[in-house]
Amino acid sequence: MRFVNKVAIVTGGGGGIGRATAQLFAREGARVTVADIDEAAGRETVRLIEEAGGIAQFCRTDVTSFESVTALVRRTVDAYGRLDIMFNNAGVFGDGRDSVLEMPVEEYHRVVRVNQDGVFYGIKAAAAAMRETGGVIINTASIYAYIVDRRQLPYHASKAAVVAMTKAAALELAKYNIRVVAVAPGMIDTPLVDQWRENEHAWNILKRAHMRGEFGKPEQVAKVVAFLASDDASFVNGHAYFVDDGAAAFKR
Repeated sequence: MRFVNKVAIVTGGGGGIGRATAQLFAREGARVTVADIDEAAGRETVRLIEEAGGIAQFCRTDVTSFESVTALVRRTVDAYGRLDIMFNNAGVFGDGRDSVLEMPVEEYHRVVRVNQDGVFYGIKAAAAAMRETGGVIINTASIYAYIVDRRQLPYHASKAAVVAMTKAAALELAKYNIRVVAVAPGMIDTPLVDQWRENEHAWNILKRAHMRGEFGKPEQVAKVVAFLASDDASFVNGHAYFVDDGAAAFKR
């Protein structure tokens, strides 16, 4: 019960890593705001938390809008009285159709608005709420901030930006006792990877990119996020931590 009397926001909380993390925070005592643009999915996460005896509320949030993110933080503080943990987790993949030469500019901006701008908005809004009390801001980066593949330039650019923003924000917010860290997952078996699920050849290539040849599970990432959010990680700051079964460490 590491999060008794703590309040957490999880963006992208309607499924995958976000849902698993929101559930884990709640099981360990936190009051949780589940934020997602998909209302049905977000409310389902709240239902699962409440059925398990936890406390949660849903707030429909478009992370590409600073006004929407600030409203999310304001609603959380109004409901629970404080904010201790902000997990900026919402993200999208690129569509993977085009190389740099053919890629529509709109596709670049679509990915960057969610993955990069959304994290910046979350850092800014959460830090304002934590300024007097301290807290922890955790961002979802990716191993693809460090290694690259074809046809995913916007995704690589946005996740590399998350790593840099994590370091810069940690430096600036340390004087307010706000830690800023990130996780860098490998390929995690969530709906985000559904675009490859029906292609057996591609699916197997992606699995073999990990040292033990399997995708990760959302719960495995959630446990690392919970550690980083806890007092057990009180001297951990300004870095992104790989949760990837070594995928970024070797080339098969």
